[in-house]
Amino acid sequence: MSTGLARAALRAHRPAFVGTAVAALFAATVVSASMMMLLVTSGDGLSAHARRVMAANDVGDMAVVLLMSSIYLSIFVIASTMGTAVAQQHRELALVRTIGARPRQVRRAVAVQALMASVPAAFLGFLLGGLVARWWASGMVTHGLFPPEVTFRFSWLALPVCLGVAVVTSVLGGLLSALRFSLLKPARALAEAAAGRRRLGVVRAPLGVLAVLGAGALSVLLTRQSAEDAGQAAFFVLLLFCLGVGLLGPRIIGPAARLVSALVGRFGGTGARLAPLNVRSQPRRFAAAVLPLVLVVGFGLIKIATHTTAAHHTGSGGTKGEIWLDYVGTSLYAGFAAIAAANTLAMISLERRRDLALLRVVGAQRKQVRAMAVWESVVVAGTALLLGAAVAFVTLAPMLSTLYGSPVPYVPLPVLAGIGGGVLLLTMLATGLPVRMVLRRRLLSPSGV
Repeated sequence: MSTGLARAALRAHRPAFVGTAVAALFAATVVSASMMMLLVTSGDGLSAHARRVMAANDVGDMAVVLLMSSIYLSIFVIASTMGTAVAQQHRELALVRTIGARPRQVRRAVAVQALMASVPAAFLGFLLGGLVARWWASGMVTHGLFPPEVTFRFSWLALPVCLGVAVVTSVLGGLLSALRFSLLKPARALAEAAAGRRRLGVVRAPLGVLAVLGAGALSVLLTRQSAEDAGQAAFFVLLLFCLGVGLLGPRIIGPAARLVSALVGRFGGTGARLAPLNVRSQPRRFAAAVLPLVLVVGFGLIKIATHTTAAHHTGSGGTKGEIWLDYVGTSLYAGFAAIAAANTLAMISLERRRDLALLRVVGAQRKQVRAMAVWESVVVAGTALLLGAAVAFVTLAPMLSTLYGSPVPYVPLPVLAGIGGGVLLLTMLATGLPVRMVLRRRLLSPSGV
């Protein structure tokens, strides 16, 4: 029965589990590339000269940090995406509970879904990661971080790590998301599936507060470290902040969205007024989309501001090779998180077929629905930019104050405009294209409603 439930859910919620597979694919790609780079730095047969060059550039330590960061980020994003996928089928899970399915059968069906989505993605991501690592190693040689004698070698040792991160995280994320809901009585499960859950769990809220407090404490401790060590560890401060934001979810993202919505509601017509209402009425759904964007904005600003602020105060942002490596790592992580955010937004938009069809039935025109989607993108992007900038500032302020006597980072306006424009474009594409696809279907077809 569990396999049948899993297949039925996959057919009914293709966007959700395609989204899970995409998240697992890119997670495995990043982990595979980072793992292979670590293996290159610790490879046997290197001369003493090659080892001295790599040690002088701290290549080994950077490779370890990159691998740990990629694993942490992958777990974070996959679990969030899988949780969204499970939440989108709460109604179906409640119905099968009503007709007699046991809690363990529901959880087993979710685990099977996770396996179907993540195993093929992990294998493909492992292969793609090898291509990324080959390009990465070539760039390291070009920028003098690797001596020319260091050659890239494809390694199968990265495959178990990719499978472990993508598959185990998907399954655990799905099981944890389904655990509480599967134990509810059928009548209550149906009610919650219809209205959504408003309160945070008794464990989730304290953990979220601890994560935020821990990030603040770690940020203060970094003021006693060297600028290079502090810059590398700032990523973990960011992840703790994002973990706290993710756990607290609507309690943090909701107020930020209301602030942005108040500004958006002053512009435009009906679409501009409907969009904030949609975002605020479903805080958990949009929190899942905002969180990866917060990671993109926060991480990008931290890495960029570290170099631009140093150049502003001292005239140098660091050696060219170190800066190149930092920006490549930043691009890899930011790209992964951006894809995860777009993936989640697309999942949400495609799962709103009924809502969009009802708007059309009561008289809304296609252009009004599309305008609403555009304004929703503005609210989501604005909320992510606001929270991401706040996280970046709190992360950087103690370190910058110690180094330069001022907690305010220096980031050129074109860079800020590029980050803001990129986030807005990403949200518009991820929301607008699925909405256009939905609007092309018949209003009351079985697949449209």
